[in-house]
Amino acid sequence: MSVSLTQSAADHVAGQLASRGKGLGIRLGVTTSGCSGMAYVLEFVDEPQPEDEVFEDHGVRVYIDPKSMVYLDGTELDFVREGLNEGLQFRNPNVSAECGCGESFTV
Repeated sequence: MSVSLTQSAADHVAGQLASRGKGLGIRLGVTTSGCSGMAYVLEFVDEPQPEDEVFEDHGVRVYIDPKSMVYLDGTELDFVREGLNEGLQFRNPNVSAECGCGESFTV
């Protein structure tokens, strides 16, 4: 099981952590939400939980709780710029469908 970041995503997250002035990495998870059933949750990690799975890619740590890992295995995070928009993009091979607005997904 694994989760990875592109160099662009790692640079973005590292920059956000540096501007914040603290943090060990980011937590990636899923929650029940949206019209398709699940949505991604992303937050900074100041203190890891004992049950967290930890992945490090390009010097950035990603923390994932065991319940979310089932839905996130194989996911790659990328930082993309499209016109005036920019943000993290999730490339999750487990997704079978997404809602029209792109905010939620089904596995």
